[in-house]
Amino acid sequence: MSDDAEQSDTRRLPTLDKAPDASAEGTGAAPDATATGTVDDGRTGRFWSARRVPAGVVALLLLAAAGLLLYDVVAVRADHPAMAWRRWLARELATLHLDNPWVLVAAALAVVLGIWLIVLAVTPGLRRVLPMRRTAPDLRAGLDREAAALVLRDRAMEVAGVQSVRMKVGRRKAKAHAVSHFRELDEVRADLDVALAEGLRQLGLVHRLGLTVHVRRPKKR
Repeated sequence: MSDDAEQSDTRRLPTLDKAPDASAEGTGAAPDATATGTVDDGRTGRFWSARRVPAGVVALLLLAAAGLLLYDVVAVRADHPAMAWRRWLARELATLHLDNPWVLVAAALAVVLGIWLIVLAVTPGLRRVLPMRRTAPDLRAGLDREAAALVLRDRAMEVAGVQSVRMKVGRRKAKAHAVSHFRELDEVRADLDVALAEGLRQLGLVHRLGLTVHVRRPKKR
């Protein structure tokens, strides 16, 4: 009787097993988009920049100008004389013609500033981040161009005969400048084309980058 009671008291308590992750199951069941060579539907664009610096500068300038003008208007309404700059500006605007050089310069600066702000408003920015293909509907990923260049450089250094490589990854092209100290240059270039093309495919970018490879001998000392 005591043995049965002891056995019942020391039996293993039930535990909660972690439920399998549905996303992990889906990832394991679905083929890898990078491995199959599938491309994105084209709707994944560049990442948008926050534009903190231009927006902050413009906001501060507008705030300062509006505050100064509002203070002067309130002072005039309170039977105080207007500021000297406002009287000077009113006098100049009343006497200057539209073909005056200063008026043209001010208008040109205003136009350039307006165009600059419009360009900042309608362009995404973040040119150094390359968008990657989506693996989930609500998940976006990007790869820094310097990181992509480093990955491709490591891949190129694995090619036999390559002494050093300088990689440059742009928004549309990847350029490799390699130095080979043995083997034929054509053979090294062909192997680099294959290795770097495979590296670009494995990066999983939305837009496949163009590839340019240059191979040369080390400079003689």
